[in-house]
Amino acid sequence: MRQWIEEARLGDQIAWGRIVKYFGGMAFSVAYGKLGDWGQAEDAVQEAFAEAFANLAKLKDADAFPGWFQTIIERQCHRLLRRKRHSTMPMDEASAMDVEKFNVESILEKKEWQERLHQSVEGLSSNLKLVVQLFYFHGYSIREISSYLSISPSVLKKRLFDARNKLRTSLIVTDFVSMFDDLYEGGVSMLHIVNGDFVGDKLRKGNIRGDILVWREVYPVGPVFVEMGEPIQRSTRVEYLEKTMGIPADDYVTNCKSQEQILQNFHKYDEVVLWFEHDLFDQLMLSFLLHWFSRRTLGHTKLNLLCIGDYPGIDLFRGLGQLTTKQLETLSGTWQRIGQKELETGRRIWEAYASPDIERHVELLHEDTSELPFAHAAFELHLSRLPSAMNGLGIVEQTILELIRHGVNTPRELFKEIGNRLSGLGMGDLEFWYRLRNMSERPNALLEIRGSHTFPDYRKKTTPSFENCDISLTEVGMEVAVGVKDWVKVKGMNEWYGGLRLYGDLTWRWDPERKRLVHME
Repeated sequence: MRQWIEEARLGDQIAWGRIVKYFGGMAFSVAYGKLGDWGQAEDAVQEAFAEAFANLAKLKDADAFPGWFQTIIERQCHRLLRRKRHSTMPMDEASAMDVEKFNVESILEKKEWQERLHQSVEGLSSNLKLVVQLFYFHGYSIREISSYLSISPSVLKKRLFDARNKLRTSLIVTDFVSMFDDLYEGGVSMLHIVNGDFVGDKLRKGNIRGDILVWREVYPVGPVFVEMGEPIQRSTRVEYLEKTMGIPADDYVTNCKSQEQILQNFHKYDEVVLWFEHDLFDQLMLSFLLHWFSRRTLGHTKLNLLCIGDYPGIDLFRGLGQLTTKQLETLSGTWQRIGQKELETGRRIWEAYASPDIERHVELLHEDTSELPFAHAAFELHLSRLPSAMNGLGIVEQTILELIRHGVNTPRELFKEIGNRLSGLGMGDLEFWYRLRNMSERPNALLEIRGSHTFPDYRKKTTPSFENCDISLTEVGMEVAVGVKDWVKVKGMNEWYGGLRLYGDLTWRWDPERKRLVHME
């Protein structure tokens, strides 16, 4: 915009034409809101642009053009109001007269629809009416309207939110939502990528416009690779997830292909918004997507990120799924633009996590990942899951043993307390049941589960029989819990953490206090 204004000052008519096209719709909406007459509004806009061009050299700061031009528009409107010009035929009526080129019935139906919609909007206050006209009817973005009207984006979004609520109760437009589905919101087509169907469903029910893609993956569990779509590597992951978490291979592959196809078509959207939170589960998902986008040419598509670690009024914030539809609506538009630094940081995190070299995982802790503010803490938690120097247990298994020693002895209570103590992991129930089952497998089990039970699979909730089981420590469990025995030496290891496969009797352990590897003798 600044460049256009500077070029127009030098007499460049092409640059001035761009300015006229850019601000024309906004100017007309402001003028019509004050004059209530289409013809007079057109006259006011034309006179305003003529006056602005004639005095463009007097404008010292090009960035001040929107507010300066709005003042000129308002002055022209007051001049016309004093002159009391005769009204002319409304634009909608004039366009409807050329019926020979179109189907008459469809024109009449559209005209009636437009009249009802405009009549409903006319009932709003002037502030609300103006932003609705600019945003919905003329397709300007939040940023553009904010700059032109000199109001903050948050105030503008609040006005749009209030306007929608008022119009929903309108007797003239009984189905406001379906009517506005036919309008192009803000001139921007959007794709929102979220973690979890629960969040996706709430966004669909709210005022979040655009398509919703729920990204279904569990990157904290099982083998991952830099390129997740390679057939051989995918088959390794499919086999693991089916064996450990009971996810059928066909279901997993079908879902992957479906969501990847949507992602491949991201160019059809003007903007993509990534909705994630602070925990390890989401940070790995975010880093994967940033890595994926870093390898593509974005073209005109803009990437945005909404990533939070708390929410006002919620003491223990676990994630976006805790929020109501209304609370999620308050986050709309607060996302930040993703630039090259964020893409590069996401790429480095994903490549470290997908590396088969333990040293690469540790090195990332000493690198600057501050462009993604929750990444460092999340990756520390990732490493804390590795066998510890004290007894070969990761933080999940160690916390489970401590909870049982302090009297928490049912599956559901354990899952709840693990969620409270290790909320930064973002662990779901499927992963938790797998960890619990692995700890109870003989020989050398850490846990004994008493009662008739079958571990839940991924399609079912826990059964009453499983809910009522009693869990206690075995003799091995008690010895490992206090560090008398090392579970890796007792049982051996065969597990994946990202690209890192831990197998056999490892020659190192993780020291969570000093955050470094300790080599075993």
